[in-house]
Amino acid sequence: MSTPAASAPVHSTAALAQKALVIGLAGIVLTALGILVSGPQAVAYSWLVGISYWTAIAIGMLLMVLIHHIFDASWSVVLRRQLEHGLSAFKWLALLFLPLVLATLFYRLDLVWPWMNPAHALAGHETVAGDILYTKKSSFLNLKTFIGMTALFFVVWIWLSARLRKASFTQDADGDVKWTRMNRVTAAMGLPLAALTLTFAAIYWIKSLEYHWFSTMYGVWFFANCFRGALSVSVLIMLWLWRRGDYKGILNNNHLHSVGQLMLALTVFWAYVTFSQYFLIWNANLPEETFWYNLREYGDWWGTGLVILFGHFVVPFLLLLSYRFKVTHRTIRRIALWILAVILIDLCYNILPAIKDAAGHPKPFLSFNLLWVLTSVIGVGGICCWSYFRSFPTAKLIPIRDPRINECLTHHE
Repeated sequence: MSTPAASAPVHSTAALAQKALVIGLAGIVLTALGILVSGPQAVAYSWLVGISYWTAIAIGMLLMVLIHHIFDASWSVVLRRQLEHGLSAFKWLALLFLPLVLATLFYRLDLVWPWMNPAHALAGHETVAGDILYTKKSSFLNLKTFIGMTALFFVVWIWLSARLRKASFTQDADGDVKWTRMNRVTAAMGLPLAALTLTFAAIYWIKSLEYHWFSTMYGVWFFANCFRGALSVSVLIMLWLWRRGDYKGILNNNHLHSVGQLMLALTVFWAYVTFSQYFLIWNANLPEETFWYNLREYGDWWGTGLVILFGHFVVPFLLLLSYRFKVTHRTIRRIALWILAVILIDLCYNILPAIKDAAGHPKPFLSFNLLWVLTSVIGVGGICCWSYFRSFPTAKLIPIRDPRINECLTHHE
């Protein structure tokens, strides 16, 4: 079988990999130096934002590959290979999460997660150990379980990614349809595993920062950000490859339109989930639920919430309604970058207010801590990009022997 991709030149990414590694290491070093300026806690929370941001995108890529296989989709075959390269980042994300665990074990138990230290003082001169809400959750919220579950999350993500990548890459060589069937089996068991692990990761890493709070929709909120982030990165990758010439004759407007439709659907889904959570909490008006939002109405966090409301939903929703915007390269690229920026703000909104001043108020969003958030995102992102560029030349540009490749290359709406 002959396809345009089989003979198309694939440009080297070695130089890009080197640049990404340098940028990533520079971001990590600058973040570490932030300890001398703002202290360990501010940097640790910033690092949690950075690692959560890029892990969410990687999880989104994993979900997209799994969903591709479970539905036997054809239009996404050319995009799938780039997602598979992105999955190579999980092992490095696991390594980059390690400093938070080590800082907790050897520096201060409550550096990030207050419940890890039974002697941590709460409002009202009570300690975590004497808190009835913690007592009820202590079998779930404890240091050993946290470390074990975090290790399990990454093991599951790395294992699923390795199976998907091996089958897909091997099929390029022998063309055996058994690899397609193998990935469908992986997808069937992988989807529930991915759903459970991303939910528990969001609860352990982010929601438990303020463990008094109750929310049954937190995992779904995190899922929406994972998927939206992965779709946005996919757009950037597709357009980058098209500009380089790799995707000339492969990528067409219908591929972009299909991705844009998913971006619109997930935008509406995020709004539904977020509004439902807020409305139910506002309507019930229970102190153990409303306090989380009350804290985020203090200072510039109120304005940050409005930025999320309009930036996460209103702006992308109105833009993505247009067919022309979804297939115009410059416009869809800007929409993707916008969504990625607002996802980062959303994670800051969920994580950073856990850092409080002496009066119990969250520190301002527009504080010096934001600098370490940016260096953390750059540092972790540089390593993830380096991993992608390293993986890029190890396989064909697209899955040339996938049973659906011809259907994909002629994809129409």
